[in-house]
Order: sequence, then C-alpha cells, then structure tokens
Amino acid sequence: MQLSIDLTGRDVLVAGTATAARQAVRRYEAAGAVVHRLETPHSAALTRLPEQLFLVAAVADGQPGWGTLLGRCREAGVPVAAEPAAGPGGNVTLVGGGPGTPDLLTVAAVKALRDADVVFYDRLAPYQELPLLTSAELVDVGKKPGHHKVSQADIEKLMVESALAGNNVVRLKGGDPYVFGRGGEEVAACVAAGVKVQVVSGVTSAISVAAAAGIPVTHREVSHLFTVVSGHAPLTEKEHLHLAGLGGTIVVLMGIGTLHQLAAGLRRAGMRPDMPMAVVERGYRPGQRTTVADLGTITSAAAGCSNPAVLVIGEVVRVAEANRGHAGAAADLDRLAASLLGS
Repeated sequence: MQLSIDLTGRDVLVAGTATAARQAVRRYEAAGAVVHRLETPHSAALTRLPEQLFLVAAVADGQPGWGTLLGRCREAGVPVAAEPAAGPGGNVTLVGGGPGTPDLLTVAAVKALRDADVVFYDRLAPYQELPLLTSAELVDVGKKPGHHKVSQADIEKLMVESALAGNNVVRLKGGDPYVFGRGGEEVAACVAAGVKVQVVSGVTSAISVAAAAGIPVTHREVSHLFTVVSGHAPLTEKEHLHLAGLGGTIVVLMGIGTLHQLAAGLRRAGMRPDMPMAVVERGYRPGQRTTVADLGTITSAAAGCSNPAVLVIGEVVRVAEANRGHAGAAADLDRLAASLLGS
C-alpha cells in the first residue's frame, strides 16, 4: 500500500538488500522521494550518505550490522522508519476481489495486494482503489462480454512469465476465482510451469449483489436452496427443465445477453409466468439499479439493463419487498409492481 505522505524532492535512503527492499523502494518513489540505496551495512558504504538526507527507511532484511548506520542517522537528527521486507518472489496468488467494492475485500486479499510486485486485474475487481492498496505494477487485462482486452491464454502466459522473473504476482478478479472466474485454468497453468500458486477466496457476486438489493438467496419457509448459473451462453432445454424442477432460488451471473432465452426456456419448462424476478445492475457501484418484474414480463421490463448484472429468480424477491426498509436494501426496490406483490 502506498505512503500517505508527500515526499516530493526529498532524499530518502532505503537500506536493505535489493530483494527485501524492492517494495519499499516503489512506495517511496511513488511518494515522490529521491531514493538512494544501500544494500549492505559495510562501513565503506556508510561514507556515501546524501548530505541532505530527509529519512532513512530501514528494511528488516536480516543482515546484522545496520545498527551503526541507524545510530549515526539518529545522532544527526535524521528520522528512521522501519520497513518490512518483501517476501520471496516467484509465485502467483489468485485473489477474489468481491463484487467491486474494497469494503468487501478479505483481510487475506488486502495482504496479498500489499505484498505484490505485479497485479493483473480486470474490470470487475475494485481496480479504482488499487493505488491505495498496493505499490505494485498494475496491468489491466480487463474482460467484458464479447471483448477480451487480453486473451485468457495470454493472461496465463503473462502471470507465469512474471513469476518466473522473480515477482510476487497477484491475479485480481471480481467475485471468487473459482466461481466462473477461470481460476482452475490459471492454477493449472502455474502448476504446469512449476510456479507456486495459491488462491484467496472472494465474496461471490452471486450472494453479495443480491444482498446489495436486499434480496436473500435463501429464506426459511421460502427457499432452502439456490443454484448459480453462468449467463454467458444460452442453456439447453434439459438444463431449463432441471432448473425449473429444482425449486428454490436461481441466480444468474452476467445474464443480460441471454435473458430472453432464459425466461422463455424456464416458462417452457413449466415455471409459472408470475414467478418474481429481479435484475440487479452494477452492484455496490455508482448507479446500482434493481429492476423487478416477473418471468413473463422481465424481458420487456429489463430492456434497458446491461451487464455487469445479477439475475435473481424466485420467491425470495418478494422477501426483499417485505424487508425493503432495512439498511441494506436498495432504494429503488420501492418500485416493485403492485400486481407482483398483491397476491
């Protein structure tokens, strides 16, 4: 994470080995400092200190002997800041960024970003806040429906190459890496290349975005199960039949493009046309909007909707209306149609 102080033009000495100090160097450079380096605590090196030294950042690199330097600086009135050592490089961490707000990043996600050298991120992650969360190099590999700025194969290649070059690599995704996030493919690519990889789970939008609109995906005596479906491609007739027969709640991620086929397919499979349905756009982001109708009218009601969006189908949508006064419910749920809620 970045420093909150402006050090523009100030001479800062970062003391520590290149590997251990690499992240501290980036942080001070990002704060505008003129960074000087000292990698070993040899007495000969101590004679080359800048005359107008403003601060010494002492990285805990495990080398004995830094005490002489730090003592000299304190005697001269130069402040000394203790900095943690960067961890060993050469690994990849897949991080679930949640639905797009930094408030729903996990503690493990924040730590992984803090320790990263390179972050490959997409548009569904909370990328706007990344400069406050990490000093790493930021690489946009953003994906959106119908357009991949960088192909999946190239993303995997970039991750592996960066890790093999000695970097701590974070692949930051929206939601959870293992929920339609192609996390399994990226883990496999790292394993095949001999790169150490770990996964930090994230808050999936399947639950959190519905909750942002006040919709619980389960509710006692209403729904005791929920099914999460990808909306990128139309479902088969058999899949529509199975979904309609399961009951409970159906949650569809990124399903605006296939909304018409989904609604028609579920009706053909026997789901009643008055089943309540909600489309939650841009969950937790500016312009969040919820559109509520029923299975028979949702196609026309949601004509102006766009991804990123989460579709929720089931009686839990009615529960949201009953609870819409609570703090977490979206204000626009007040627009629920009287015909939908009157029965």
